[in-house]
Amino acid sequence: MSNKTYTYQNTFQLESGRKLAEITIGYTTFGKLNNKKNNVIWITHALTANSNPEEWWNGLVGKGKFYNPEQHFIICANVLGSCYGSTGPLSINPDTGNPYFHHFPQFTIRDIVKGLDLLRAELKIEKIDTLLGGSLGGQQAVEWVIQRPNLTENLVLVATNAQHSPWGKAFNETQRLAIKADRTWFSDAADAGLKGLKAARAIALLSYRNYDTYNATQQDNDELSDDFNAASYQNYQGEKLVDRFNAYSYWFLSKAMDSHNVARNRNGIYQALSQIKAKTLVVAVSSDILFPVSESEVLHQGIINSEFVEINSLYGHDGFLIETEQLKNELEKFYAQQNKKEVKRLKIAI
Repeated sequence: MSNKTYTYQNTFQLESGRKLAEITIGYTTFGKLNNKKNNVIWITHALTANSNPEEWWNGLVGKGKFYNPEQHFIICANVLGSCYGSTGPLSINPDTGNPYFHHFPQFTIRDIVKGLDLLRAELKIEKIDTLLGGSLGGQQAVEWVIQRPNLTENLVLVATNAQHSPWGKAFNETQRLAIKADRTWFSDAADAGLKGLKAARAIALLSYRNYDTYNATQQDNDELSDDFNAASYQNYQGEKLVDRFNAYSYWFLSKAMDSHNVARNRNGIYQALSQIKAKTLVVAVSSDILFPVSESEVLHQGIINSEFVEINSLYGHDGFLIETEQLKNELEKFYAQQNKKEVKRLKIAI
């Protein structure tokens, strides 16, 4: 594993028209590029993850796992606006010599993808064998293959969508209201809004899980009248994020998620999705209430060369991170099917 940074030293113009003087992207690589340069696996990460999928998708990525660095050259880049090595709100604004804080320019999923593509060009990667991501990572992946239809051979979209829903935007705005309710949010300090961030994460968790998840995992002793398991769990999860993230990145990245819409300036969702050439596996999680199965079905309907599967999980949206054994099985079937099609195509050509 190798942790690196890439700095694009030219002006980086955002979709909004605003500009950053330069951007830095933190990224992690595993394995080596083979002689044919056809073993690239590019993973795009979710909202608060980092560029090391061995930490948060270790059921799929790592030595001896499905995506094995002994066979693949695996890349994951930290998204613009995050706090794990890429330019974000705590970075120094060259115009002032101080961190951006609230003055960081708002960016979109398309801006994140623009940064990913600059890194790809820097690494001289002309072909990605498989591009895969879940949640906000899937939003990046689908946007990237629309922008560059000939770049990717295989596309895997897990628990994601073509356009962020009013339901999802409402959850994100509610979390931002929690951050704004923290009076420290209005100060220019690295630790601004942390109590609000804790509350925001607790709200988010309700959308990542569901009624049945809590019923199965947070039941209480019948003698209790306070200090319930569910309450402790919400506090624990909020504090856990506060220990590793900041409110600024959470704020700006949640707005970037809201911006996701492949239809923007493309004559509709299905017109945009029809531009995708990659062989695609769309994976939905049965109990996901944040990115429900119906949104994955839209992706499948719009992507011409796509297959659709639904995995069963008690864990709602978080199932895309937890149900790695099911994911592995579906990926094995997907690649086997693509190999059969390629053999058949070659036989016809002969």
